[in-house]
Amino acid sequence: MGHDWIYFDANASEPVRPAALDALARAASVPGNPSSVHRAGREARAVLESARERLAALFGARGDNCVMTSGGTEANLLAVAGLGAGRRVLVSAIEHDAVRAAVVGESIPVDGDGVVRLAVLERMLADPRGGPALVCLMLANNEVGTIQPVAEAARICRAHGALLHVDAVQAAGRIAVDLRVLGADGLAVSGHKFGGVKGAGALLLAGDATRTLPPVMAGGGQEMGRRGGTPALPAIAAMAEAASEAVAALAVEGAASMARWRDAIDAAAAAAGAVVCGAAAPRLANTTCLALPGRTSQMQLIALDLAGFGVSAGSACSSGKVARSHVLDAMGLGPLAGEAIRVSLPWTTREEDVMRFIEAYRTMAARLPVRRVTLEEAGA
Repeated sequence: MGHDWIYFDANASEPVRPAALDALARAASVPGNPSSVHRAGREARAVLESARERLAALFGARGDNCVMTSGGTEANLLAVAGLGAGRRVLVSAIEHDAVRAAVVGESIPVDGDGVVRLAVLERMLADPRGGPALVCLMLANNEVGTIQPVAEAARICRAHGALLHVDAVQAAGRIAVDLRVLGADGLAVSGHKFGGVKGAGALLLAGDATRTLPPVMAGGGQEMGRRGGTPALPAIAAMAEAASEAVAALAVEGAASMARWRDAIDAAAAAAGAVVCGAAAPRLANTTCLALPGRTSQMQLIALDLAGFGVSAGSACSSGKVARSHVLDAMGLGPLAGEAIRVSLPWTTREEDVMRFIEAYRTMAARLPVRRVTLEEAGA
């Protein structure tokens, strides 16, 4: 990869923070297994428990309610299987595939900006035929960046005896995330989304839920019997270090620069004929979704890659496929769902990178041929 190629796909994976790499190297040098009782095992256990306590404190949970997993997907699966046991599951229409694939649940609709319709959620929960429920609502959408009114949803859930699980994978490290403030029962995070390395995540739980959470992956009784398998200690240590650095940077610097750069990209793209998806809703400062009518997502990705920029079309969890976005479909954007790209700025972004991207986008929009939309695609 040449030095002129710029990575603008942070929502797929953030660049690793140097401090996280240092923590990974230190943990990797510890030979013991955290489950062993000898000196090396105790040293490994100390690394694990330190990371657990740091991560829990950063995101508003108790250490003994922080379950280490292999990433956000496993954390969401564990939450749905455990918190959803014996309950019907209600899932927002724009949830990540990690949640959508975990359960066949009832879909909660969103509006044209990707914000969950709370009045509909309340009606669904109030239906006397439904029974107890688990509601799954992501804090920030991975494709559009829409920030959901999770605290309001939590109040509705409590009023109807429902549990609430929050996928905070894209939000953690980019906005304030606190399990207690949100009022959720479960919260999933993933280390590589805020500058750790791939292979570590966590499910944080409120109250005493952890003690009764049945494991999805059985094994040797690790994680207090909630998740089997030897923990990936280096990746876990890197995750805790990256989370500490990301949250500290957010507290000191805020997201003003990111928001300014995102808004500049939005304005330039709109002037070039693009539709900024979900622009009227609160969004992550680093994320924008741009639909260019008549140009497929794949055409745009290739053109921008050749121009020196790495962006994506929706989620990065589809084995390299470029597929029509279920998120944009749920927002009612019609053919635009297959004509959108996601630009997500990493923590390493510089202003000159943004200015170069704006020029590349303008050039692409002017040169790409317009594709005819069929009657079927248009919904006729």
